[in-house]
Amino acid sequence: MVRFLTVISCSLFLFACQPKGAIDVESVKAQIVKTEKEFCQLAQDEGLEKAFLTYADDDAVIMRNNQVIKGKDNIAMYYAKSDTQMNSTLVWAPDFVAVAEAGDLAYTYGEYIFSMSDSSGTTESKGTFHTVWKRQDDGTWKFVWD
Repeated sequence: MVRFLTVISCSLFLFACQPKGAIDVESVKAQIVKTEKEFCQLAQDEGLEKAFLTYADDDAVIMRNNQVIKGKDNIAMYYAKSDTQMNSTLVWAPDFVAVAEAGDLAYTYGEYIFSMSDSSGTTESKGTFHTVWKRQDDGTWKFVWD
């Protein structure tokens, strides 16, 4: 009986020491990778403007042409004025994902390829992207920095 009580006491102690609301980091990482893939696919299917506006948090920030563009409304204006929509593609995939202990923020980075075609041919640029993701109240993920 003493052994049984000792096992129960130790189990309760260990359970009480577990962080409240501990997250499954690997599960969150999988969610982020899935979100990145869906984001990229939407860019292929419906264009950059649609993809970036769909996945942007209301307070998102993007940097384009060494200019910081703050807020979803300003991002929408940037894409509405941009000529990169026509005959262009952007393909990317995360090589790395990290998740905050609380499970509400994450970041990714990886390689991207941007291609744009015009009358003189196709130009391609490659680089590294970095995206910060924030979990929304409904459990979905939106980027806050790209």
